[in-house]
Amino acid sequence: MKLTILGCYSATPRTFTNPTSQVLEMNNHIFLIDCGEGTQVELRRNKIKFSRIKHIFISHLHGDHFFGLIGLVSTFRLLSRDIPLHIHGPKGIKEAITLQLKLSNSWTDYPLHFHELTNTESEIVFEDEKVVVRTIPLQHRVYCNGFLFQEKPGDRTLLIDKVSDYDIDKVYYRAIKKGKDVVLDNGTVISNEELTDPPKPVKSYAFCSDTKYNEEKIPLIKDVTVLYHESTFLESHKHLCAKTGHSSAIEAATIAKKANVGSLILGHYSTRYENIELFREEAQTVFDDVEIADDGKVFEY
Repeated sequence: MKLTILGCYSATPRTFTNPTSQVLEMNNHIFLIDCGEGTQVELRRNKIKFSRIKHIFISHLHGDHFFGLIGLVSTFRLLSRDIPLHIHGPKGIKEAITLQLKLSNSWTDYPLHFHELTNTESEIVFEDEKVVVRTIPLQHRVYCNGFLFQEKPGDRTLLIDKVSDYDIDKVYYRAIKKGKDVVLDNGTVISNEELTDPPKPVKSYAFCSDTKYNEEKIPLIKDVTVLYHESTFLESHKHLCAKTGHSSAIEAATIAKKANVGSLILGHYSTRYENIELFREEAQTVFDDVEIADDGKVFEY
């Protein structure tokens, strides 16, 4: 699992920082999460292949989280994209994008599918044989979701030496890797545990975009491998959290601790602060394993 931060600052883009956008690579998928201004430039800078992006997840319709989307959709057209693109986001995102395509007479030549979200409870928005993606309802000034990306358990690992000892035909290998026991010709049952090792532990990633402190999401993100949680303010400006619908670094750390997550990544910093290391310092008073996002930073798990 690999996470590339394209942008992680709040409000407006600057010459040296970008608003929210990130790429998650999981089980051969490349998921784009949020798409603030400058996203396609950062995709190029980080050498991420545009054609491999098939699903984009937008948390909410504030500009610093989706104003880069129309540019990216248009660039895909200019690059002669022909594979479908799926955009998952709040109701209204289809109108916002298609109106701009209409007025600029820039309709895409590739299939463009919108999956608009309105549910205030968690729901599955994407699933295949390897990965499932669910929404994480958040509490912001507008309708907003985070997203939980979870690997599905893989096959068990075949112990070739053990299988060979029992002279088991290869035709049964697939069933064994799926967890099946084996019955020999003489009726002896060989347990699957003797023939295989458990599959690799599954990994999970929770993206919690703009939200005020609220513990309702804790059951959804319980025990995730990595939690990205917005931390717009330090304690000196905590009084702004409730009014703006944002969290402080300590509040993000409190959620991480109560959810028993593996690691916490902080982001969405207010640009009023010159030193983002202060966010780590404050969060670590509550939760030990804290990383700080920054544009271009890569995390691998």
